[in-house]
Amino acid sequence: MQSIRSILVVIDPTPGESLALKRAKLIAGVTQAHLHLLVCDRKHEHSALLSVLKSSLTGEGYSVTTEQAWNESLHETIIDVQQAEGCGLVIKQHLPDAPLKKALLTPADWKLLRYCPTPVLLVKTATPWVGGVVMAAIDVGNMDGEHRALHASIVDHGFDIASLAKAQLHVISAHPSPMLSAADPVFQLKETIEARYREQCKAFQAEFDIDDAHLHIEEGPADVLIPHLAHKLGAVLTIIGTVARTGISGALIGNTAEVVLDSLDSDVLVLKPADIMDHLEELAAKA
Repeated sequence: MQSIRSILVVIDPTPGESLALKRAKLIAGVTQAHLHLLVCDRKHEHSALLSVLKSSLTGEGYSVTTEQAWNESLHETIIDVQQAEGCGLVIKQHLPDAPLKKALLTPADWKLLRYCPTPVLLVKTATPWVGGVVMAAIDVGNMDGEHRALHASIVDHGFDIASLAKAQLHVISAHPSPMLSAADPVFQLKETIEARYREQCKAFQAEFDIDDAHLHIEEGPADVLIPHLAHKLGAVLTIIGTVARTGISGALIGNTAEVVLDSLDSDVLVLKPADIMDHLEELAAKA
């Protein structure tokens, strides 16, 4: 998070406080990142709004540029501008889609999570981050190189944000239910499964000084457990990884990040493995 030099902030031009801009100011105030404000609209002119915002932010000491654009769709517009400006983080307010619309169309924010080659912060509430709980959700059942790097990135971002917001960092991982028929005896008992998962967490616990009280290894599906624990802990931000699944399988199954998006009461920061971000960067450059 400290290495981000430029943040793309998607501005909702409707009246009211911009929650995305509120979060961007918090992060930029610590990291000194440049803010690029974007209004996505092909029908109406919003230069006056952008001018007022720029003037106000400049007066507060922020580095700011503004733009209004539209290209085919919301997520494509955001990614095009992110690429052109070299922004290392996209911040956007998330408004849940109606269930019928969601059943017929892939929500725009899902597409943004799948195709954007940078981390995406979806802001859902006005709750201050300062002094709150930041929850990093990982899957230590997958410990190949790619997933280990993703876990490290999730916890690293959690540690950074908890530090800048003077918040508490909690790390969670869901584990499967025991199966007596499992070939590996470890997965036949709840206690041995949990012990295996806790063992996998020791390295980053030591690196980021996370004690056992702030590590939660619990049984259940991740898409149920993550919103449950976020609500229980009163999380202001949940950090989660996605494999950016696309195509038919993605449409039918969905990523955990997409499935839990509307179930969470907190803001959501979504990260991807480095090789997937590199691939999406290549695709975006060719578009």
